[in-house]
Amino acid sequence: MPLRSYKATSPGRRFMTRSTFEEITTKEPYKPLLEPMKRGSGRNDQGHLTVRHRGGGEKRHYRRIDFRRDKIGVPARIATVEYDPNRSARIGLLFYRDGEKRYMLLPHGLKVGDVVIAGPDAEARVGNALPIANIPLGTTVHNIELVPGKGGQIVRSAGAAAQLLAKEGDWAQIRLPSGEVRRVPTRCMATVGQVSNIDHENQSIGKAGRARHMGQRPEVRGVVMNPRDHPHGGGEGKSPTGMPPKTPWGKPAMGYRTRRNKLSGRLIVRSRHRK
Repeated sequence: MPLRSYKATSPGRRFMTRSTFEEITTKEPYKPLLEPMKRGSGRNDQGHLTVRHRGGGEKRHYRRIDFRRDKIGVPARIATVEYDPNRSARIGLLFYRDGEKRYMLLPHGLKVGDVVIAGPDAEARVGNALPIANIPLGTTVHNIELVPGKGGQIVRSAGAAAQLLAKEGDWAQIRLPSGEVRRVPTRCMATVGQVSNIDHENQSIGKAGRARHMGQRPEVRGVVMNPRDHPHGGGEGKSPTGMPPKTPWGKPAMGYRTRRNKLSGRLIVRSRHRK
């Protein structure tokens, strides 16, 4: 999944890179697994803007991904490798032996024709999904459940991978891509391997228009605003902020802990912020 660059025919092309998409085998998605997707544009269910700088972009259909991998003991063959506009990773269309078809997050190294299976008796091989209790220590995993049966919630983006460090009783310790070490119930499912499209993080957007295609609207720096619009605003000409960085609402913008989740925070063994 290498990247390609362009001749510098314009300033936007000069530093632009993109995937070659050589692993993609079809441009047509499997229609029974598509759903219409309403644009949120950063608004909540009341229509209030809660996330700035979002809106516009290309229209998309949602692909229903099987994050649960709950078809136990039924082998499936990878029929196609497809692009998903809703995520950075590639997805694969599985043809199960009983005739059902599902999408899965494609692990790095799998290709059309490979066979995968899920269940406690599956081999710990790339693409197979097993309970963490049945995965050997040191194995690289992704699409990890936090609640048994809920489906994979973490380590799902392109190139992401976690490592199983230890198991003790009903709990396992997993090192996440951020460096955080977290306890997870051993009954939770995880998929062996690393998520595909590992060069995604090396892409250069190249021009503002490409960000607009992805639904990202322009950002305005606080220092060029008026004082009533941002704490950094005001002053004659180019002026320093005169304070530690703040959000538009006056909260510290760097190094300020905002996480308040006692339910899952107690399961963190080693914080990702610890040096």
